[in-house]
Amino acid sequence: MKTIFVAGHRGMVGAAITKQLERRTDVKLITKSRSELDLTNQLAVSAFFAESNIDEVYLAAAKVGGIHANNTYPAEFIYENLMIEANIINAAHTNDVQKLLFLGSSCIYPKLAQQPMTENALLTGTLEETNEPYAIAKIAGIKLCESYNRQYGRDYRSVMPTNLYGPNDNFHPENSHVIPALLRRFHEAAKRGDSEVIAWGSGKPMREFLHVDDMAAASIHVMDLDNETYQANTQPMLSHINVGTGEDCTIRELVETVAKVSGFTGEIKWDTSKPDGAPRKLMDVSRLRALGWKHTYNLEEGLKHAFDWFLTNQDNFRG
Repeated sequence: MKTIFVAGHRGMVGAAITKQLERRTDVKLITKSRSELDLTNQLAVSAFFAESNIDEVYLAAAKVGGIHANNTYPAEFIYENLMIEANIINAAHTNDVQKLLFLGSSCIYPKLAQQPMTENALLTGTLEETNEPYAIAKIAGIKLCESYNRQYGRDYRSVMPTNLYGPNDNFHPENSHVIPALLRRFHEAAKRGDSEVIAWGSGKPMREFLHVDDMAAASIHVMDLDNETYQANTQPMLSHINVGTGEDCTIRELVETVAKVSGFTGEIKWDTSKPDGAPRKLMDVSRLRALGWKHTYNLEEGLKHAFDWFLTNQDNFRG
């Protein structure tokens, strides 16, 4: 029986990882809410690790938000994320926890990185300005893991997901990500019987989306890889692993699929006066494929699952 601490078990990814680990009979799970344990408090985190006898850590806790939040509170985004990862990684090492998995984000890659983005694009160019402080904190998390591995022989691994969606997402109409915002908008339009919905931009940019249950499965897969296999597919100072589908779709395809699963039968009009953003964002997932993992949800199945969750939890979801 091994004891696993999932940090951030109430967030979207942490909740999905927790749900999958709960099915195992060989695992004792530890979770702590924010009121029980402030992960930015070094003394509290150290005391918790000292008394908990933990074998493995999934570091899924983070301060997250959209463009508006990142621009408004950059100090909180860099400070809180740095503190959370530094406190947990150092406390894990100090208390002889050998295995840890750190969850990052695809925003660690340069704004103009070649597509699809491979792991070695890291630190080769300037980051996207809007979430640079958050991205810097996530890069520091990767380097913390690698440094403890190199100096102390720890086995601290990192995974970098593409755009995620699914249960426990934030469905706030103003500051949520693209999929929950669209699901909510189309559902409300269908409910009102609107004849049209306006979508921003041309619909031509390509984006990649991964269901959070696939992300959780990939995280557990990477954590459970034997050390020899992991080492053979990574380098000591380039050890992070992209997690995605390796497949992208146009924003138009995404919007049309959302309309379909939400039951909206009206017209979709494209407001081409609105900006499109980058033409393409896609992860190269060959490293993960070589390690034996592939996603299971296609976009329509995944969106249907996310929409069903949204309908069931309308009264108590975030936002």
